[in-house]
Amino acid sequence: MAEIRLKNLAHSYATDPEHTTDYAIHEMNHVWEQGGAYALLGPSGCGKSTLLNIISGLVIPSHGSVTFDGVEVNDISTQDRNIAQVFQFPVIYDSMTVYDNLAFPLRNMKVLESEIDAKVREVADILELSDILQRKANNLSADQKQKISMGRGLVRDDVSAILFDEPLTVIDPNLKWKLRRKLKQIHERYNITMVYVTHDQLEASTFADKIALMYEGKIVQFGTPRELFENPNHTFVGYFIGSPGMNLLKMTLSEQGAELGGITFGLNAEQRALLQGAKNAELTLGIRPEFVQLSAQQNEESLPCTIQHTEDLGTYKIVTVMLGDHSIKIRLDEEQQIPTQDAYLNFPNQWVKFYADDYLINSTEGEATSE
Repeated sequence: MAEIRLKNLAHSYATDPEHTTDYAIHEMNHVWEQGGAYALLGPSGCGKSTLLNIISGLVIPSHGSVTFDGVEVNDISTQDRNIAQVFQFPVIYDSMTVYDNLAFPLRNMKVLESEIDAKVREVADILELSDILQRKANNLSADQKQKISMGRGLVRDDVSAILFDEPLTVIDPNLKWKLRRKLKQIHERYNITMVYVTHDQLEASTFADKIALMYEGKIVQFGTPRELFENPNHTFVGYFIGSPGMNLLKMTLSEQGAELGGITFGLNAEQRALLQGAKNAELTLGIRPEFVQLSAQQNEESLPCTIQHTEDLGTYKIVTVMLGDHSIKIRLDEEQQIPTQDAYLNFPNQWVKFYADDYLINSTEGEATSE
């Protein structure tokens, strides 16, 4: 296992990059601690696969360095980094048996056959491949082949980390949850540093202890799934995490409070103080659909709204309302009644977030915080 540290790391595929738009990875500093289970999450094109390939050595960064346990590895080949990488499509030898595929990395290292046999059978048992060890790989299902790819990394005792590049892409949806659970069990058993690239927040949340969410070549937030959900420090985090994502309402300040497209949202003294330092920035109010309260009864802090439509998804409902010029999503329990005439919203203060130029305003300094 290894601690993987990125120092002032940046990368551009352009020969002579001149502008920030020329960079696939913007300058960053980041640490993957030894033995951690991490997800690198983000939409297509955000740079997550490029970053993973820099760690593995398939791509050499334009600037900065990658270190394993304090040793710079920029000039060290992929093979010598002792990294196991599992790709979207299984990389195995179809003409070999399952046993020989798993044994191949150890035979290359000249390990004794008795030790190879013990390790292969141990890993095959964990991955539920024991019954097919003597079968040729070319006749196996996609999920069985992907298990072999994973196993080829697990058989080695010298692996610094295992990197997964969207490994469940070709797997039948009904089997994905089993493989995710299996990966989690493997991590708990071997305590190997694992970095898992995905665009699927469910995969990231069920596998990782911490998630690095990428957007336009930057890690915009790094934290537990709960931290990203409850306290997104960038509007993209709020939008990308959750189903549906956070409601993000452009706002301006007035003497009465926050103006939200024709509706005034009252601010308390703490919120006013928070926003004063950012009044010259583009301001956004954010609140998750789960935390918006919908009622037929009005109170002092209620905001009048108009119900547009309701989606009944079985275990919960998504209600869309208009608040002034803004469309708001609300997630309600299945049994909760929806107003049929007058409807009002409440935004509980503890769940209201304010953003300046897309970054969360720090509650103690009144400034936007960025990575």
